[in-house]
Amino acid sequence: MFYTNVTRIKHFFILGFPGLSPEYYGTVSFLLFVLFLVIAVGNIFILVFVKCERSLQKPTYLIFCHLALTDLAFGTVTLPKIISKYWFDDSIISFYGCFAQMYFVHFIGATHSFILMVMALDRFIAVCTPLRYTALVTNATVSVFCGISWLMPVSWMVGIVLDALTLPFCRSNIIVQCYCDHIAITALGCENVREVQVIAFGLAMFSLLVPLGFIILSYFVIIIVVSRMSSSEGRLRTLSTCTPQLLITFLYYMPRCFVYLANNVGFTFSVPIRIVVVMLYSLLPAAVNPIIYCFKTKDIKQNLKKKFFVRKINISTKT
Repeated sequence: MFYTNVTRIKHFFILGFPGLSPEYYGTVSFLLFVLFLVIAVGNIFILVFVKCERSLQKPTYLIFCHLALTDLAFGTVTLPKIISKYWFDDSIISFYGCFAQMYFVHFIGATHSFILMVMALDRFIAVCTPLRYTALVTNATVSVFCGISWLMPVSWMVGIVLDALTLPFCRSNIIVQCYCDHIAITALGCENVREVQVIAFGLAMFSLLVPLGFIILSYFVIIIVVSRMSSSEGRLRTLSTCTPQLLITFLYYMPRCFVYLANNVGFTFSVPIRIVVVMLYSLLPAAVNPIIYCFKTKDIKQNLKKKFFVRKINISTKT
């Protein structure tokens, strides 16, 4: 435990999961390491597979690649340090290292949210104006929109970090979380904390609610358009093309909305439960999304079956 009463500290102490007995450190570090491997292998596989398969180099799968890149980046930014804490008893992170981690945590989260909005726009155009889809949605236009999704949060995330850096830190330097985030860091400040947190919260809500609002509106229109189709087979086929996007969006937004709503209605979690919940909704989607891409997306599933089937035939022929 480290405490300080000076305005400039040299390092922070990552608390991790409060109250966890040392006898479980090995198990926790192993589980987190397996989670990191699943995230890394799954999302790298999606990136490489789409890159290598020319038939998958379409706008929808390009969006999946951007989502896979954000999932891979988030796991890489957050998991190694907490794994190191429980595996090597290394809980210390440098002052500026903590702020750098905070920047990337929130930057990647905001980017992921805006890319989900691009994904909803892709489905909206595909369902509502199918005859103009190939003209309106190309790899070039998707690359521009996804590029904007990456670039847009850069400026205000820099501002949030610089704003937090102006705080004098005169309390504990213990980060009550598994990684450095804005709330955990600014809670340790002793002046102007509320003002800094309100500004950051407003920008976080913008990054979360603007894409969510567009996604809800677009799928509301999609449901209306699909319900007006005369063929039940056509309705099912159209809805099936939206299934992966709906599952990915649901996994990302629902836990966050639940936590925010619970806090607003006065339902509070204990610190250990809150940390576990944050870790689950931050990292589990990154591990599950590649499975959704593979088993709920028709083209990817067919390409995987084709490769597996051809390989199986080749092996059988040789034997």
